[in-house]
Amino acid sequence: MFVSTYKVPVSVLVVIYTADLKVLLLDRADHPGYWQSVTGSQDAGETLEQTAAREVQEETGIDVSQYQLTDWNITNTYEIYPEWRHRYAPGVVSNTEHVFGLLVPQSVTVTLSPREHLHAVWLPRQEAEQKVFSPSNAAAIKLLASRNATSA
Repeated sequence: MFVSTYKVPVSVLVVIYTADLKVLLLDRADHPGYWQSVTGSQDAGETLEQTAAREVQEETGIDVSQYQLTDWNITNTYEIYPEWRHRYAPGVVSNTEHVFGLLVPQSVTVTLSPREHLHAVWLPRQEAEQKVFSPSNAAAIKLLASRNATSA
């Protein structure tokens, strides 16, 4: 049986945050200085929720089942950065990203996967929005203020 080594061009973005709008950001090991929320590609046979839970566990050690994971019903399609296109099948240049939020009660301690991330930091929403490299990540973080107001 052939198993593709290419990534599926469908991914999740999981914004991990607290009620007082502190946001967890991770510094990419393969591109230091590129700060982001948890992200990752869907594996064959996974639901998007399963992908989100797996990626959060792999990248931070956080068990999603202990907290409130929410599908924000936001989908972004963007061009894959040229430095990461080799991870996808030839000719694949765009990715569809599905946005989730994970509400935790406080700035919890994380256990990083050293092959994926170098550092983690909890920042106030506005600082986090400015620090991330991805426009879709910044837009998702910006939404926290309005999402928090409507869910309170």
